[in-house]
Amino acid sequence: MYLFRSSPHSTSSGREGVDALLAASAYCEDISVIFIGDGVYQLLQGQQPSEILSKDYAPMLKLFDLYDIEQVYVCTSSLEQRGLAQADLVIAAERLSEQAIQDKLHQAGKLLSF
Repeated sequence: MYLFRSSPHSTSSGREGVDALLAASAYCEDISVIFIGDGVYQLLQGQQPSEILSKDYAPMLKLFDLYDIEQVYVCTSSLEQRGLAQADLVIAAERLSEQAIQDKLHQAGKLLSF
């Protein structure tokens, strides 16, 4: 389970998380990804990180399908609190309630947080 909860481009953790996720997909078949809190901003399309001299890694998120990463979830309340909708996201992600996310986190064998 990969948990993204920090905003993109403020630190390198988001980029490192995506790199680790794509690398792990070569060895693991059952990978889940959850975006909560400010981590939902990782999925926001139309970002221009070059303005702050940062590299845009949003295109790497679009590789999830190619790498057979199909269990991608986003916290419904995190989206709503930030005024975001599914149409604002660069990739499709299944919306889950906070309780459903807690359940998934408790079921995870290993958890990496970024």
